[in-house]
Amino acid sequence: MTLKVGVLGYRFMGKAHANAMARLPMFFPDAPDVERSVLVGRDEEALSAAADQLGFESTATDWADVVDEVDVFYNLGPNHIHAEPSIAALEAGTPTFCEKPLAPTLEGAEEMAEAAREAGGDVPAGCAFNYRFVPAIQYAKNLLEAGELGEIHHVRGRYLQDWLVDPDAPWSWRNDEELAGSGALGDLGAHTVDLVRFLVGDDDLAGEIERVSGHLRTFVEDRPVDGSDETRPVTVDDAYSAQLAFENGAMGTLEASRFATGHKNDHTIEIQGSNGSLQFSLERLNELEVMLEGDRGYQTVLVTDEDDPYVDHWWPPGHVVGWEHTFVHENYEFLRAVSEGTGFEPSFEDGLAAQRVLAAIEDSDEQGEWVSPA
Repeated sequence: MTLKVGVLGYRFMGKAHANAMARLPMFFPDAPDVERSVLVGRDEEALSAAADQLGFESTATDWADVVDEVDVFYNLGPNHIHAEPSIAALEAGTPTFCEKPLAPTLEGAEEMAEAAREAGGDVPAGCAFNYRFVPAIQYAKNLLEAGELGEIHHVRGRYLQDWLVDPDAPWSWRNDEELAGSGALGDLGAHTVDLVRFLVGDDDLAGEIERVSGHLRTFVEDRPVDGSDETRPVTVDDAYSAQLAFENGAMGTLEASRFATGHKNDHTIEIQGSNGSLQFSLERLNELEVMLEGDRGYQTVLVTDEDDPYVDHWWPPGHVVGWEHTFVHENYEFLRAVSEGTGFEPSFEDGLAAQRVLAAIEDSDEQGEWVSPA
């Protein structure tokens, strides 16, 4: 069976997922056959050029004409168009994969998760938290589930970038609350919250995030519009930080910034337990820093051995994988779930859980007090 895939969006994430689909038959021969069928966008000229570049057979300018005509629907558009097309696809019984954050608002995420529940378990609804599929993160998850770190005491997550440090950097939809929902909080913090839940959210580890205390800041209030003399207001956060209290007693801290001078894409996770600790940085994504009981200090584990997660599909030991490979792994798991009619994680429920934490951080900043995720 060949799965006909329709994709809304052809820029950054559209390229990442089209590349992943193209690589699947070469490196994952047990993956279902995929036809890049329809590419959806508004600008017909740019859309046609993108379809040629990314290997799609046809184009459409209205997602409503596509969602019930394909076997799988990918919603890779800006945040404000996540909800309506995804819900329509699920109502048509079409398995749906949506970029993160699930929606600009908690209310939108709740509606999307409800649509996924009503569609049923044989219609997968996936949320695009691709960092779960880094081999080193999977290796860390295995260590945690095996109890190697013992009782979890501390969890730290940060996601630092510097692409907006220049006050003359142009305005984009990511600077607008109506279009994006939030700034660094939703764009970067969603990834960190999901990784924290994935790694230590089990009942026998740190458990769920019970309450949060958040702080948001916007450093530049207006930005120039590219190609004109106008400026537009920045209505989202440029940076956030948060304290977390987990249900099993662990403490957590999170932060993200688009103003972290010198950091290009630094997503770091640290976990300390009673018997050991681990550290991961996306900028060294093939490595995991690990300290286990009896060790004198951290050891660097190069997670590229043949028996490491996903690595047997790629190169000999020591021949590292990259950021784009996470999308191949993610697409492999999602499309296999579609082919087999099984559930997929991270699901829309996971996207909603992350959104609840993000909303609580924002509410805490506004109220000046600890808030429990809804």
